[in-house]
Amino acid sequence: MAAALKAVRSTVVDVPVVVGDKAIFTDDVVEQVIPSDHKHVIARIHQAKPEHIREAIEAAKRVRGAWEAISPEHRMGAFLRAADKIATQHRDHMNAVTMLGTGKNVRQAEIDCIAEQADFLRMGCNFYEEILKMQPPLSSSGSWNRMEYRGLEGFVAAISPFNFCAIGTNLNTAPALMGNVTLWKPSNTAALENYVAFQILREAGLPPGVINFTPCSPETFQEAINSPDLAGIHFTGSTNTFRTLWKAVANNIENYRSFPRLVGETGGKNFHLIRPNADRMTALMQTVRSAFEYQGQKCSAASRLYVPKSVWEGRVNSNRGTFKEELVSMADQLSMGQPDDFSVFLTAVIDEKAYDRINAALERARADQACKILTSRTPDKSVGYFIPPTVIETTDPRSETMRVELFGPVLTVYVYDDKMPLEDLCKLIDTTTPYGLTGSIFSSCQFELRKCEKLLRHACGNLYLNDKSTGAVVGEQPFGGSRLSGTNDKAGSVLNMLRWTSPQSVKEAGTVLECYKYPHMQ
Repeated sequence: MAAALKAVRSTVVDVPVVVGDKAIFTDDVVEQVIPSDHKHVIARIHQAKPEHIREAIEAAKRVRGAWEAISPEHRMGAFLRAADKIATQHRDHMNAVTMLGTGKNVRQAEIDCIAEQADFLRMGCNFYEEILKMQPPLSSSGSWNRMEYRGLEGFVAAISPFNFCAIGTNLNTAPALMGNVTLWKPSNTAALENYVAFQILREAGLPPGVINFTPCSPETFQEAINSPDLAGIHFTGSTNTFRTLWKAVANNIENYRSFPRLVGETGGKNFHLIRPNADRMTALMQTVRSAFEYQGQKCSAASRLYVPKSVWEGRVNSNRGTFKEELVSMADQLSMGQPDDFSVFLTAVIDEKAYDRINAALERARADQACKILTSRTPDKSVGYFIPPTVIETTDPRSETMRVELFGPVLTVYVYDDKMPLEDLCKLIDTTTPYGLTGSIFSSCQFELRKCEKLLRHACGNLYLNDKSTGAVVGEQPFGGSRLSGTNDKAGSVLNMLRWTSPQSVKEAGTVLECYKYPHMQ
């Protein structure tokens, strides 16, 4: 692992546009840097131009029919081989480009670009097998009925985020497994790891043109969104970007050959609710992990904490200080540094734009009389885009950092009165933000857990009881939220896969008809 990290640091990779089996190097290049060492370039991302997007669409269309015609088990073979290659021969290199390229420590990289990426590929095949078994019951009327699961007519635009390598891969492979072809638009801040994953898929036998790798600006990718052959968009990213895409599709709706499928997982403002009877140590440790792992750059990260006064001011246990003291102390002591230092807990946020946005929000919180920043470290971007773990205590449960997604290591705490009715507390949690992605409830009472579960039924798509709000596992906790958190099509389940097929019902009659008349006409 150390050798792989050293090799990635010592190399600058030219990442091309790939259309069919042709690599294209353009004169428009964006540099990808190490976020925690932003003067260090590790990749040069060649940007597609409008003509390359049009070429990619044609390449995808040429291969679509042949790819869909391949038997399901043979399509599965390429993805199963890719999963094995990721988990074995390419594991160290895959981890290294993810760690350095997107600022993940070794554990965060391993659970993303190795474990989850392989899970998506393997479990996707299992989900496909389940779908193929979804057939009509046998008929007693002399006919045979069946369902054919076709791919969509056209191509799928797969637009991936910086924060999860596995998501980028799945946005393409879930549709491709169902017989579709895609154009992959990666984030420029994560293009290197996505390109490595793309190369592994090709090495595993995925035919050229099934997935076309097209890094470019949003303006250039509009060429794909405007294409009459757009069959769907598979997206993970910001709520505002998904809104923009949805509007673009609506404005172009009369030009499409079919109604495009829109599947998106977007923002979150996720809560941890601690009850007076909760195990305080568990609630404390799970909150620290959820809020600050990977610099809070998970759409599921806890960013608002509701804690009763008795817990906030009470000792965690006989050997520890108060919950407040322990939370602040841990946040101030979490190790920060370079991702190839295996002792670090977190590194830098992804880029200067993210750094400036989060830092500006912290400055506004500092000026807000309802808010108090409890932690002592301050942001610093002289070497890397470092935002330290920050804990804010607020007396206003609807203050900015309780409502607005920051996508950084910032946790805002609202201390509620122990006597506050549970219905009122859950209503506050439910109505504070427009999101509905993840949430956690910490309580030792089963009656209370069931009541909170009911009251917060629509507040999140993934609910955790006595566990942190992050860490969904493919096949175990299908992931996604509603409201402004997305379309809740549950990545990591059969529900998402069904969005990428256009089923055909087939009835084959076995009886002979000798007269057109019905019995009532006799």
